[in-house]
Amino acid sequence: MRFAPSPTGTLHVGNALSAVINRRLGDHLLLRLDDTDPARNVPGGEEAIVDDLRWLGVEWDEGPVRQSGRAERHLAVAREARLPQRFDGVMLWRDDGSPTFHLASVVDDVDFGITRVIRGFDHHANEELHAALHRALGHEPPRVTHHGLIVGADGKKLSKRADGATIASLHDDGYPAEAVRAYLEELGVPRHDVHLDLARIRSLSVDALAQLSDEQLAERVGVPAAAAPLLRGAHDLTEARALADAVLEPPGERSLEPVTLRRFAELRAPLPETIGKDEAKALIRELKAVGGNLKALRVALTGAERGPELWAVVAALPRDEALGRALP
Repeated sequence: MRFAPSPTGTLHVGNALSAVINRRLGDHLLLRLDDTDPARNVPGGEEAIVDDLRWLGVEWDEGPVRQSGRAERHLAVAREARLPQRFDGVMLWRDDGSPTFHLASVVDDVDFGITRVIRGFDHHANEELHAALHRALGHEPPRVTHHGLIVGADGKKLSKRADGATIASLHDDGYPAEAVRAYLEELGVPRHDVHLDLARIRSLSVDALAQLSDEQLAERVGVPAAAAPLLRGAHDLTEARALADAVLEPPGERSLEPVTLRRFAELRAPLPETIGKDEAKALIRELKAVGGNLKALRVALTGAERGPELWAVVAALPRDEALGRALP
């Protein structure tokens, strides 16, 4: 099987679906870059596709192969088979001698032994022409399946500018790769168009983050491992970072409740620079026992009256930082 995108930039989520399907069902997967139309190619487009596939965890067995590098082979096959420049009303090569997508695609499928093609329904119009070309070259065409497209809420083609329409945008919005891949796997090989469901990706994101260890989660967000409890319950990595920043970044306002803060400092000062969950919970229990104003402590440490559990805040902050915020 083969996955054959054009190097026009980051992968559309619908193209990513094709990649996932071909990887799941193919014993051997060729990554081919259909770059026969220079006007559509963009600088860095190939690199963007490779990065997107690797981020999704989609591996390939062969390639990437650029069609533009095989132009002589495409034309040689056409000459040997005595194909006309215009076949069934479609140009096979341009007047400048460069092969078009139709000739290049069929010759490449023959040369690389492609036996099955699975692609989006937007390519359905090419099926009859390509089958005829295969037979004109003396080969049986591969078995072809067209799957439904991922469309917008209005049922129309999903523009790359729409929210979540590209793999890069999903990555930038903080969705973990595991959630995006799981969503695409769930779609299977859709027989009809499906609406992009960002709510489902968000739900899968929560599950994916929950399965990460504290160390893995902290590394993804770029915070110390001690801060990992602050991140639990986040819907995505962007939200997780915001939760961390709310605690780890110095607050803009301080509490005016000095008794609780002094007692907190007395309890925290003799402990190690970083403490664990049990020690942090014990410290909070001690403050409760003496009637401490825990809301005042939270405001002093984070600048907000609400947020992660207070023990998680205390565990996430190194001793000197916590004391500096409590008693500036």
